[in-house]
Amino acid sequence: LRARVELRVVDAQAVHDAAHGRVHKVHFVQLAGLGLRGEEDEHGAVGGAHDSAAVLSAARVDLVARRHRERRQRRPGPRDEVLVQVLRPPLDRLFEAGGPVSLADLGAGKSYLGFILYDLVFREKPEGEIIAVETRDDLIATAKKLAADARFDRMRFEHGNIDGVTLGRKLDMVTALHACDTATDDAIRFALRHEAKVVALVPCCQAEVSRQLEDHARHPLHQLWRHPIQRRDFASNLTNVIRALYLEAHGYKVRVTEFIGMEHTMKNELILAERHQLSNAQAKAELLALLEKLPARPKLVDGLAAG
Repeated sequence: LRARVELRVVDAQAVHDAAHGRVHKVHFVQLAGLGLRGEEDEHGAVGGAHDSAAVLSAARVDLVARRHRERRQRRPGPRDEVLVQVLRPPLDRLFEAGGPVSLADLGAGKSYLGFILYDLVFREKPEGEIIAVETRDDLIATAKKLAADARFDRMRFEHGNIDGVTLGRKLDMVTALHACDTATDDAIRFALRHEAKVVALVPCCQAEVSRQLEDHARHPLHQLWRHPIQRRDFASNLTNVIRALYLEAHGYKVRVTEFIGMEHTMKNELILAERHQLSNAQAKAELLALLEKLPARPKLVDGLAAG
């Protein structure tokens, strides 16, 4: 929504999502979550809101939109939309293979990703469910209410830490969007416990390896991490290299790519893994060889042994 668009809103909270910007295929999730009800007309404007309390001028819409972009973590944004585009092909393949598809979104937060995927993919399917795993009770309560209001009957919400939740059955896909530091490793172990066919990770704030490297100033390769700013970047890249190899060693075909422009977020590295076999001896050997040359060893690889 841009200039010269008037919105009829139910309450002030709804303004935030309404003023966000692009409202096309994801308009239902973006608007319904905070109280606005409406549909696009042929010009792309949203109308039909019931019990409207006010009409916002175009200037007010632009002002709220600008403020809302500064708080991007509070609403679904470009990263969520792009990630949906990335996840749709493997999801389509899973549905084409037959049977219900189960997806677990870890560290789900307000479940924006889950709601968008349900609205655009799962809702049109006769079977399949999305399970959002989150630790914060208030976010789970809010998401449950939204799912009930939207009649997203095949969305479930599980309370707990990623490393402590066990669903007791296999999963088709596991996602973890910006799970901080070792929470991404917890997501990998969760995916392996549930024998997930597809794993999609967007790592965030990798600090574990960086902390380990601080103690190795006399290592032959220490110039790679001598300066703090370079150590953070080096450790972050190294961590994701190890994660990708670890998934390959467990039989996944892995693609690591930038999934959105740097203007949206600096944390834009996507690890997308699809399982083709139970294990990969060559990838495991390469990972062990790499670890032998480095002083840092993330807990993810504890227990990984040759042979």
